[in-house]
Amino acid sequence: MTKRKFISALLVLTLLIPTLALTGCHGNLDPMPAFEVPTELDSSKQYEISFWAKNETNDYQKAVYDKAIADFEALYPNIDVTIKHYNNYDDIYNDVITNIATSTTPNVCITYPDHIATYITGENIVVPLEELIEDKKYGLGGSEVKFDSPRFEEIIPQYMKECVVNGLYYALPYMRSTEALYINKDMVESLGYEIPDVVTWDFMFEVANAATAKNKDGTYKVNGQKILHPIIYKSTDNMMIQYLKQLEAEYSNDNADILIFNDDTREVLYTVAENVKSGAFDTFSHTGYPGNYLNKGQCIFGIDSTAGATWMGTEAPNVDIDKSLVREFEMVVRPVPQVDPENIKMISQGPSVCVFNKEDSGEVLASWLFAQFLLTNEVQISYAQTEGYVPVTTKAQQSAEYKDYISRKGERDGEGKQKELYYDVKIAASELLLGNAENTFVTPVFNGSVSLRNAAGEMIERIVEDIERKMKINDTYMDKLFNNMISLYRLDQISLDGDYKKKITELPTESVLLLVGVGAVMAGLGGLVAYEKIKKHKYRRKP
Repeated sequence: MTKRKFISALLVLTLLIPTLALTGCHGNLDPMPAFEVPTELDSSKQYEISFWAKNETNDYQKAVYDKAIADFEALYPNIDVTIKHYNNYDDIYNDVITNIATSTTPNVCITYPDHIATYITGENIVVPLEELIEDKKYGLGGSEVKFDSPRFEEIIPQYMKECVVNGLYYALPYMRSTEALYINKDMVESLGYEIPDVVTWDFMFEVANAATAKNKDGTYKVNGQKILHPIIYKSTDNMMIQYLKQLEAEYSNDNADILIFNDDTREVLYTVAENVKSGAFDTFSHTGYPGNYLNKGQCIFGIDSTAGATWMGTEAPNVDIDKSLVREFEMVVRPVPQVDPENIKMISQGPSVCVFNKEDSGEVLASWLFAQFLLTNEVQISYAQTEGYVPVTTKAQQSAEYKDYISRKGERDGEGKQKELYYDVKIAASELLLGNAENTFVTPVFNGSVSLRNAAGEMIERIVEDIERKMKINDTYMDKLFNNMISLYRLDQISLDGDYKKKITELPTESVLLLVGVGAVMAGLGGLVAYEKIKKHKYRRKP
């Protein structure tokens, strides 16, 4: 290519970059128009609806979804629903982000409000649901809805509030869970302790440290084995968030201020460090799944979601260890450890359902109807029975069918074996949340709250790893840890207060692409200048 042609190509590229940048995020120059509720659903038109869902790798949950789709399609023959199964929420989130760029998002998606806060940074990507919820014909309990849809007031208020992002409802709650403390009662009592109704952090750490005593042969006195992890916490982000909430310490606020880097967080981390050093505390990421260690008699306190209850206990329906390794013990379920047992605070979690905008408003309405169908009693109760979830509607919770299910906790067959449907630990986990709905909380949702959550858990994980590396945990270490988290998760691009007060407006993706493109052009021009200098001075490689 001649110099003139090269320069011409660079100039053309420079002119094209703004256009490429604008199309890079959403796949077209013009944003999707805002959704307007159609007056009628066109029954003569065939709609294809895609639904992305997480199923915990649980065949029973897949079966619930398959039946829900079949039942919905029987009511609406002109709507075909195709499901895509995922094993975790992060994969769904990442795929949605990728597909926003090509305008190929699903129609309906299992999600979390934290994720939606990122989705809606694009214009008209997710449909706000106010008008759909209130629509007299197709809204919740609407006159033209072909199934027994719950009314708005029949959705539990705390769970509905969790679906508010930027002051608008962007989702419907689908199922709710919380975290639970799963305890090997036999080992606690063998150490001379009695389990209270509400376990404090101090009590748990005291028992766990007592359990680290060993026999002369190197085995632990409490279980006679060479392996023991007294405490295993599965989700360290939840641990940090709940611990700070119970301390009435700062984490973040509705203004998207990052407040976690404070003295209370340091104290939590020092507490973690102390118990890691003593051998009392470990995490899922570092050691392994708490349910497996509980079932082998190698863990006393396992903290995991109530949605993981069927993996916990001697008679757990779901285990991924050899049955010969399972030890018999009595399991009890308690709220997560508390600072003040008289003031219980536990995180509310569990999937919600959002609807993505499309150019065809009829397709969006069809999607909304399917999302709404997931709140019917049959779907809610059937799915809740697969794990320690609870339905999100009073309509389902107060139904005779659900009350009967809860009342049969631990029911056994003629051979004395627990019936899987009524597994006692699973129903105990559900009862825990049913009795504590008013004690649950959620964290503020904003674009970047996912990164903050990740940083909260990562700090605990780093403490565990660095103690194993024999690093000294002091204030200098904490300062460095805080700064590393801010840098790693780009929290300085959201908002920081306190000792880290700094606010930088995050550049939109279009601007980033524009700057990258301009940089490429400038690099090209620079290369051309350098090339001309090389020619001028005859710095040429010999043949």
